[in-house]
Order: sequence, then structure tokens, then C-alpha cells
Amino acid sequence: MEGLRVREDGTYLDGTFGRGGHARGVLQALGSGGRLLLMDKDPDAITVAEQSFGADPRVSIRRGSFADLARWDATAAGLDGVLFDLGVSSPQLDVAERGFSFGKDGPLDMRMDPDAGESAAQWLARASADEIADVLWTYGEERMSRRIARAIVERRAEAPITRTAELAALIASVMPRPKAGRHEIHPATRSFQAIRIHVNRELADLEAGLEAAHAALRPGGRLAVISFHSLEDRIAKRFIATHSKAPAGNRRLPEATGFVPTLRAVGGAQKAEADELAGNPRARSAVLRVAEKLEAAA
Repeated sequence: MEGLRVREDGTYLDGTFGRGGHARGVLQALGSGGRLLLMDKDPDAITVAEQSFGADPRVSIRRGSFADLARWDATAAGLDGVLFDLGVSSPQLDVAERGFSFGKDGPLDMRMDPDAGESAAQWLARASADEIADVLWTYGEERMSRRIARAIVERRAEAPITRTAELAALIASVMPRPKAGRHEIHPATRSFQAIRIHVNRELADLEAGLEAAHAALRPGGRLAVISFHSLEDRIAKRFIATHSKAPAGNRRLPEATGFVPTLRAVGGAQKAEADELAGNPRARSAVLRVAEKLEAAA
């Protein structure tokens, strides 16, 4: 909320409604002349948004990815703040039928929008071993990516892999045993993360969404991005730096035309403090970055 710096009469976009925690905070700070635009891919989230805020005349709701925010006419007049809270939401993790969690057996789906694209099971049924391994390595930084990919291809030749518990057990069966006394994350953690990111095109959507938010923000407007792993945070950090800092020069090349910054970083990476972590352990990997849109050069 401090990063967004909500004005009473401003227009704000929450691109990842989830269950509305941030939306409630923004609405409390808005006056009668303010507007809040809510987006989410997830139909369950949209249902909650309509039930909770649909009657508020300040609120407009749209189902879809924040990557497409520029296609929403409500953003055309400009925005005073944009929030992206990335990754999977707690309700998605906690409902086994959504297929995000290896801790709860359910259909191997993982789609944030269950009406769009391939499910994780469908993708794993057709992808080559090399493609699976590349996804596990690129998006999960999984060192055993090729071993896991081979095991998936061998298993699916016998029968389709359709359940989260089945995939998690298969991955665990080919992973090295952890050293005695050493705490390790579940062996399927990185693979599930990688498959989810790939199925939902999360990093491509983030890059497109950041560009769209930058274009829609009015001078003085704020962009706030909450990331939950290094790949997302790296994209957000690089995006803010690209628009706020002149690129390093090269004395062997002709001097480029003058760089004009369009964003200003507001502080650095911010993380949850101990009191928040005590009540919300899932915030332990969250990183918040904030940037402000600058006045256009004359």
C-alpha cells in the first residue's frame, strides 16, 4: 500500500485479484471518485471479486491475463497504479482439484485459467524428453531435469500420468537421497514449479504485462510487483532498471543518443519482516519492487 501510494481520486489496476486482500486495501484508500480495476485469469477468483465488490460503483472486473490489460477499454484513460502479485495463489494451492500441489492428490491440471490451453497432464503426454528437461531446467533450475524427463517418458509409455501424487512420487523415485540430518525441500518442488510456469506462460505474460503497465501508467503513477522466485524477480528488476538507468557505455562504439528515463525505482527489493512471516509463512520468498512513472521529456 505504501508503494502504490493510493490517491483518493486515482484509477488503479489489481492485475492478480486472487481473493481480494490487496483490492480491499486499495478500496479503503479510494474516495468516491476513485476507480479500481480488477483482473484475474482464474474464474474462481472472478466469482469472489463479483460477490465481494461487484456492487461497488468504483469497481470494474474483467477475467483475463494482465498481459492483455491494454485491450481493456477501462485502462485507456491511464492508470495511477498497477499491482501484480505473481505466481500461484493460496486457494489454488489448497484446492486439490486444481492440480497445483504435490501435497494434495488431484488431477494433474495446473492451469490458472482451466478453460485455456493445455493442462499439465496433456503437455506431459505429448512433449519430448528434451522439451520436458529444458522446461524443468529453465523454469525450475532442476539439476536432475534429464533424469526426471526420461522417467516421465518411460512411465507414460505404460499409462498416462494424470494425478499430482503420481507425478510427485515418480519424481521422488529418481532423485538422489538427501544427506542424513539435512533438511531438503520436497524433491518434486522445482519440477512442479517449472511445469506450472510453462503451462501458464507466466514469464511471457509477465514481460508483456510489465510493458502494458508501463504504457498505461500516468506520470507519477506507481508499479508494484510481488515475485515469489528468482526468475520472476529478475524480470521485474531488469525491467525497472532498463527504464530507469542509462545502459553502460562502450568506448569502442559511437555514443548512443541520450537516454531518457521513464521510470524511477522506489527503494530496492523489499521482503517480509519477521512479524509478517510468523502469521504468513508463504511470504518467506516474496520480493516486492516498486517503480514510479516519470514525466515525459519536453
